[in-house]
Amino acid sequence: MIRKHVVVSGRVQGVFYRDTCREEARRHGVAGWVRNMPDGTVEAVFEGPAEEVERMVAWVHQGPSRAEVRGVEAEEETPQGLTGFQVRPTGP
Repeated sequence: MIRKHVVVSGRVQGVFYRDTCREEARRHGVAGWVRNMPDGTVEAVFEGPAEEVERMVAWVHQGPSRAEVRGVEAEEETPQGLTGFQVRPTGP
């Protein structure tokens, strides 16, 4: 079980990035959350089996078809035992 915290920059808001991310995470059995940030980035946390979390980190580099990802920052964190995957309201 691992946890990754990612911040994705580029044209990633208004292109169904969060909803598609939630679908992908659920398909891969990954827990966590995703949200838009006021600066135009998308922030997400993925928890689950290492192989599936790494698939999600790879996915965020591309995103949905209408996204234009320009950068991804990913950090490993201590897993917190999250369950399910949700779209959260815009962050601070």
